[in-house]
Amino acid sequence: AGCDKTLPAMMMAMIRLDLPSVFAYGGSIRPGCFRGKDVSIQDVYEGIGAHATGKMSLEDLTELECVALPGKGSCASMYTANTMAAAGEALGMSLPGSASPPAVDYRREVFARESGIAVTKLLETGLRPRDILTKDAFTNAIAVVMALPGATDAGLHLLAIAHGAGVEP
Repeated sequence: AGCDKTLPAMMMAMIRLDLPSVFAYGGSIRPGCFRGKDVSIQDVYEGIGAHATGKMSLEDLTELECVALPGKGSCASMYTANTMAAAGEALGMSLPGSASPPAVDYRREVFARESGIAVTKLLETGLRPRDILTKDAFTNAIAVVMALPGATDAGLHLLAIAHGAGVEP
């Protein structure tokens, strides 16, 4: 999965099917460059506000918008995608460290290959998502989201995932 709501949706699908599976995140986008400074979608949001108050010209805002998201990947801030990728690790649904590398990083290929190997091991042992998703796993994920601090909608997503896994809050 690669952006916002697709991450919790994929985890919920894994739980619903309850087949041996590993969640793989597509990674976040690298920063763009605007006049020698690294920028992200957050800078675009701030630019929109600056334009609305007359502090940035439309030409400058357009230039910023054109360079802020230079490639593939989800928004490079602690919005839903990156928050839920970290939560997926904490839940035990994805490989440790797999939430961090950007989309274009070579480690994405390594994690994809290692996820395939992990799924093979899960198939051999019969370990399924509902076996992994315990109350302790959710406590761990909540702690990670709170420590980041992550997107607030992670609370709703974690409750939905817990419900699907049959874990009581």
